[in-house]
Amino acid sequence: MEMIKKLALVFGVLLFSAKGFSQEIDTLKIRKDSVNVPKRTVAYAADKIAIARPLNIEFSLPAPYNFTSKRGNTPLQDGRVNDFTQLKVSANVNFLKKKTWMLGATAGYRYTGAESNMFEPVTNNPTVIKEDFHYLYSSLNFTYFSSLFKKRTIYTSSVIVEGSDQHFERVKGFLSGVMVLKGTAKTKMMVGLAVNIDPTAQIPVIPVFTYEHRFDNGLIADVTLPKSVYLRKYLFKNTGRVSLGTEMDQTTFYVYNIDGSNPSQRFQYRQLDINSGLVYEHAIGDFIITGKTGVKLTPNGRLFRKEDNFNDAVFEITPDPVFYFNVGVSFNPFTFLKKNK
Repeated sequence: MEMIKKLALVFGVLLFSAKGFSQEIDTLKIRKDSVNVPKRTVAYAADKIAIARPLNIEFSLPAPYNFTSKRGNTPLQDGRVNDFTQLKVSANVNFLKKKTWMLGATAGYRYTGAESNMFEPVTNNPTVIKEDFHYLYSSLNFTYFSSLFKKRTIYTSSVIVEGSDQHFERVKGFLSGVMVLKGTAKTKMMVGLAVNIDPTAQIPVIPVFTYEHRFDNGLIADVTLPKSVYLRKYLFKNTGRVSLGTEMDQTTFYVYNIDGSNPSQRFQYRQLDINSGLVYEHAIGDFIITGKTGVKLTPNGRLFRKEDNFNDAVFEITPDPVFYFNVGVSFNPFTFLKKNK
């Protein structure tokens, strides 16, 4: 699902920030003193997703795992991934914040190092493939704060460019709209639509639903569909937060000249990752240390020509479920953990 990456990159920065409007809502009536709405939304976005913070660095490492694969419709012998190391770095800045709109930018880099034991499709001889991939992206994001049917509504638009360390590859667009249906001290609920302007997208239009509820025992249900479902709890006088649930992510990078016959041919690899398990975040000053662990499920990964669609794969892989570990550090001047009430 190509949309998942955009939700994490852009919609994660802007849609999650819509929940900040709940601080400006009283029984769904919009207050006039909303001059601080952009500032509040930035702080709330930093609470919900690490990529919305000014700086975020993550390192991820799954255990070795087996996989099945096929070239076109031809099944291949099973293989094994011995190493699949990932490093993610992102930066986010909102450089213009007005009463009714906000302009910002996001940039990021993802390194993927993979080593696999496979069988050559033609000779059936075993071989070891070791590759390093570098994926880069950036976006210019515009957010407009408005109202519809007397309810807070946020409209966003983004221009996204992506590529590798070798070539610039794509320009994409992203549009979204989200309406706050309920915003009280205990419960926040929103609905919206996101549109992915990309001819290779699997799902160009997707509905989005978010729901957050604080229970009397201190537990927090935090649902953002289709991206994540978490049950959260603050610890250690709000300097720590533990979460149990599931989150979607995406791995993607560009591949060149895979068979040596056409150096100009470009391919893209994509896989949807469903990470389920525990997340712990701890605030140390303005920095957030994060640890994640659990099971990663990848329904499939596909390699397709850049000019084709994800469904027109030339090579497909189906990995087994695997244990994973992720550690990260973020710079977050809002120190959301300490300020949570």
